[in-house]
Amino acid sequence: MTIKTRFILFFLCVLASTTSQAQSRDYLDSLPRRQRIKIDPLTPSRAAFYSAVIPGLGQIHTRRYWTLPFIYGGLGVSLYYYNFQNREMKKYRAAYKQRIRGDFSDEWTSRIPRTDQLVKGMEFHENYRDLSILWFVGIYLLNVLDANVGAHLLQFNVDDNLTFQPYLNQENIMSDPSVGLAFQIKF
Repeated sequence: MTIKTRFILFFLCVLASTTSQAQSRDYLDSLPRRQRIKIDPLTPSRAAFYSAVIPGLGQIHTRRYWTLPFIYGGLGVSLYYYNFQNREMKKYRAAYKQRIRGDFSDEWTSRIPRTDQLVKGMEFHENYRDLSILWFVGIYLLNVLDANVGAHLLQFNVDDNLTFQPYLNQENIMSDPSVGLAFQIKF
């Protein structure tokens, strides 16, 4: 085969696959929304994209509303602690700069007499401020991952033909009961 015929065959294969995708997309568009989400192979990536754009939107897309309080609660708490730690760090920094100038009339003069302790307090709040940023990013990424996994699990086959039951088997020879699990597929 020449390169030209290989290219033509490759082009025809690509063309055939795109027309079959278009036909399946028309079929998906004709279904009700709930069934379309369960069948559509792009639902997990679409849900992850939606959650990446606006946190929680992927969960709304897949109708898993119960996860929204956890997402916004985690993001809100991490933002609150970022603001709190940043404010405290700035107070310590301002007091430190004031003491370097020779003015000892800050709010911590009676509790923190040494200047190096102000630096330690400033570093303490700075570390926790940075940790709250990491928590925010982690919760945001978990939001995207949760939307993707939740959409994948929507497509999981949970049919009445699949059963998973415990059983108790009594042996006649030893008369010792044995416990196990049975997995059955009914056709």
